[in-house]
Formats: sequence, structure tokens, C-alpha cells
Amino acid sequence: MTFQESETLELKKSTSELKEAVISIVAMLNKHQRGEVWFGIRNDGAVTGQQVSEKTIRDISKAIADHVEPKIYPAIEQTAVDTKQCIKVQVEGKEHPYYGYGRAYIRVGDEDRQLSARELENLILEKNRDRLHWDTEICSKATVDDIGAGKLKSFLKLSGLKFDTIPNSLEKLNLVRDGKLLNAAVLCFARKPEKFLPNARLRCAVFGTLDTTFTISMQDFYGDVFYLIKKAEEFILEHINIGMRLDGLLRVDVPEIDPEAFREAIINAFCHRDYREYDSVNIAIFKDRVEIRSPGLLYGGLTIASIRKKMVSARRNELLAELFQRSHRIEKWGRGIKMILEREPATEFEEIGTVQFVATFKRKNIDVLPTEFGEKFGETTQKSSQKSSQKSSQKIIELIAENPNITIKELAELLKITDRAVKKNIDGLKKAERLRRVGPDKGGYWEVGK
Repeated sequence: MTFQESETLELKKSTSELKEAVISIVAMLNKHQRGEVWFGIRNDGAVTGQQVSEKTIRDISKAIADHVEPKIYPAIEQTAVDTKQCIKVQVEGKEHPYYGYGRAYIRVGDEDRQLSARELENLILEKNRDRLHWDTEICSKATVDDIGAGKLKSFLKLSGLKFDTIPNSLEKLNLVRDGKLLNAAVLCFARKPEKFLPNARLRCAVFGTLDTTFTISMQDFYGDVFYLIKKAEEFILEHINIGMRLDGLLRVDVPEIDPEAFREAIINAFCHRDYREYDSVNIAIFKDRVEIRSPGLLYGGLTIASIRKKMVSARRNELLAELFQRSHRIEKWGRGIKMILEREPATEFEEIGTVQFVATFKRKNIDVLPTEFGEKFGETTQKSSQKSSQKSSQKIIELIAENPNITIKELAELLKITDRAVKKNIDGLKKAERLRRVGPDKGGYWEVGK
């Protein structure tokens, strides 16, 4: 039998460390609502044994009873490990925060850290939040008139349900109580949810280095949760490298990070975040990685290890998760993390302090072109892409010179590129003062610069 300290296991060489053991019990209860302490085993896992008598058991029980608040009732037993006598103490409790010797502690890895006043406040709030989930609370200032019928119709169609009236449709989805809208209804279907929920927001940034010292661009988006998910996907795709491979005679774009993987992480961020926190979901793109940051830690006692190894799920926003499932955005049994790791095995998950969960995707050079083409996706493909863009820009100038009234759609069809690519090229030409628009979008015309 091997022992290694963890967030729910503490090892003590003897009851001479009884006070420290009591503090560890409090720290584990505050983090995971359960814990285990062994006396007679050193913190490196070596079994040394412990002299055990009735008085030893009583001393442990008395120390826990006298110095832990609220009261807990541990299971204490004498047991032999490698023929040496040890004592195992098991505790459980959901009345956190717990205090040891008048102070509150939290378990971080295999260490016990005293909680700050702010962290203690958050712990108390978290306990009370569990009793009434944010998404099922009434949004007192919003009314049915604030709901966008088009948004609701699109959702119902995607979910295989029929729309009749806004009130009836919301009733079908369990989004009203006593005739009043719930927070989930406003977040998903209001025309301007940010009017009532200021954290219905996405914040995106691109940084030019490995940290936040040099910001290239920053952009905030406001709107319903499905719109924000879409904008987060688009932002990442716009700011990471796109390689390509050939499928027969067709060119297939290959982003350096699997889109299905980061899309799942984005959905998880919006579905499971703590909406009581004012902060937004944040997308941070660095030179070597993409971070998706979500307010709130893992919920329901889950750990990084458990979500990586097992298909488990604990839902902070049960009603919101139900809406995501109805519209086929998430699966019910917690398969999302497994899918992310299958597509992007190097993905890292991290909890920062007591306020944020982060999923990190490594950026990489794509060098998977078929060997018969003898070319890498990295620098060579980027240079090729730049040359292609320059050719497209020049062709746009030529076509506009022939026909100043030509539309973006017509340019896209003639060049066999997307509307978006045409707009990107035109933006570049405008900045270079090689092209300008005269008059409105409809009825105006293009003018080529000298």
C-alpha cells in the first residue's frame, strides 16, 4: 500500500503533529467537503508507525471536537500498515466554511493555506449559491417585451420544438416563474441581455509576446450567450494561423488548433461559468498559446485530475446546461473534456486562485502536408498565403478600375475567394490609400488611388 499526499489526503508521522493535522482537516473540508489524515506515516509516504492507546484515540477526537467549527464527527480507527500500527481519521462535512483554532484554511495541492477575508467571503457566498442557482433566479427588471422573437424561434427550430407565442414558448422551456423571466431566459433570448446582466460579455485580446506586456488588439462583445459563443469562435479563427492540406484536388483549411476542441472549451466556459462574478469570459491569444478563461472554479467538488480521467460533470447552471443540450451544443454525460483531449492532447486546464478556470491550447506550426508535395505548412505556407493575398489585392484593383460599381459579392465570385477575404483585401487597400469608397454602400462607387 502506497501513500502520497493530495488535496484530500494528509500524512503525519505521529500525533505530535496533531494541531497541524486539525488544520489540514479544516483545509480539506473547505475545499472538497471531505478528507483523510493518517498518523504513523511520514509526508514522503514512508510508514513509521504510531503508538496507539485508548488515550491516543481520545486525544485526537478531543482536539477535533474542541478546535473545529462547525462541529464534525470523524471516523477514527486503528489499522495496521506493513505490520506497523497507524491511525486513520476520515472526515466529511458540507457546512463550510470550517475553522481550525479560530481560522479558516483551504487546501491547495498538498498544502494548507489560510484564507484571506475576500476568499472567505467567496467561500460563504459559494455555499449559499448552491441553494439557489443563478440561472433559475428571477430577473426582476426584464419583461417578455425584452425577448427577441427571432432568437427564440431559431432556438426552438434547432431544438425540434414549435413556436406559438413568446410566453408559451418560454413556459415550455421552464424559463418563467410566476409570470416573470428567469436569468437564463434573459441571457439566452433577450434582445439586449447586457441591459440587465452586465456580465453578458466576451472580452478578447491578442498579445504580441508570451505575456500581456504588448497588446496588439482588444475587443469586447455584448449580447446573448449564443452570439457570444459564435464571436469567440470567430475571433480565435481570425487570429491563429491557418494552414492547408490537399484532399484530392481540393484545398482544405487546417487551423493550427482544432476548431472542435476550442469550440467545446468556449461552450463550457459560457455554460458552466459563475455568473455571479462580474467578470466576463476572456479569450487571450499569445504567440505560443490560446487561453479561454472562465469566471469561477470547477463546481461540485470536481478536480482537474477527475475531469481529465473520467467522464464526469457537475453543473453550476443546470437550467442553462439543459438549454445547451436541447440545442445540441453539449452532450449530457460530460464527454466534452474527453473530446478536447482527443483532438488536442496537449491542452492544459488550471484553476487560478479562487476565481478563474483556464483552458490553454498550445499553438503549433502545422507541417502535415502530404509528403509527395514536399512542403511544410509553417513559414512556407505563410509566405505563399501572403503572395496569394497580394495577387488578390492587385486583381481587385484591376477589376474595380474596369467597373467602379462592382460589388463585393461579384469580386468574390470572379476571384473565387470568400466575401470575407475580399473585404479583408479591400480594408488593406484602403489603409494603403490605394482605394476609397465614394458615396454609400448602395448607390456609391469605388475609386482607385494613384
